[in-house]
Amino acid sequence: MRHPLILLSVSAVVGLLASSAVGFAQNGAGAPGGATANSVGSGATSSGPSGNSASIGSAGSAASGGSSASTLGLGSTSTNSEGTSSSIGTAGSAAGLQPESRSRVNNEPGNLDARSRARAEGTGDARSRSETRTRLHHGQLETETKTEARPAGGGKDVKSETRLRNGVPQ
Repeated sequence: MRHPLILLSVSAVVGLLASSAVGFAQNGAGAPGGATANSVGSGATSSGPSGNSASIGSAGSAASGGSSASTLGLGSTSTNSEGTSSSIGTAGSAAGLQPESRSRVNNEPGNLDARSRARAEGTGDARSRSETRTRLHHGQLETETKTEARPAGGGKDVKSETRLRNGVPQ
């Protein structure tokens, strides 16, 4: 079964990355044994006579030994004479042995916080993990994605991390 929310979120990330970005961060690595970990993020802002808007997003995936884990997060806010409107979303998925993924969104006055975590075990002690947190906190959009893959048969973990605050890499 396909989940429209996840498909929409992936499409939104692609659109966000193709927009005129204020900030863009990309980080990726690979290791012997086929372990990979990648993360990417982007943000854009717009100001005009009718108001201001901003959007931000990050995503990442890790794979090793037949396991994979991916997460993404998106946030946006828009202010005009009528007030402020904000939205946030997140998703995650995992495949392999003992796959696990969790997502949650907290909505408090003036603050939105979305988190996704995904992990799975692979063959030969391989493991894949991904975690994304996106939030609108006191008017600032922030996102962070961390990924990690342990190679099959041992070796040093492969890691990637992307952080943005108000569209600027941190």
